[in-house]
Amino acid sequence: MAAGDPLPPLPHAPQPGRYRHYKGGEYDVVGLCRHSETLEVMVVYRALYGEGGLWVRPIKMWSETIEFDGRKMARFTRT
Repeated sequence: MAAGDPLPPLPHAPQPGRYRHYKGGEYDVVGLCRHSETLEVMVVYRALYGEGGLWVRPIKMWSETIEFDGRKMARFTRT
């Protein structure tokens, strides 16, 4: 991407709000951002337990279906 080129639009999901990880942790999605070097879209979220750390995860990973205990499920679901 050349300097001055417009950034591609961010997706509309996931929306800010509370989500549950398939292992049970609760998280608050703050919003979406882009990686500074690759422009990969990332989800910015905060843990709602412990120290409440702020994290980022690639949107592809956030939105994927995983297999856990022999069952397919979403990695995160909105609560």
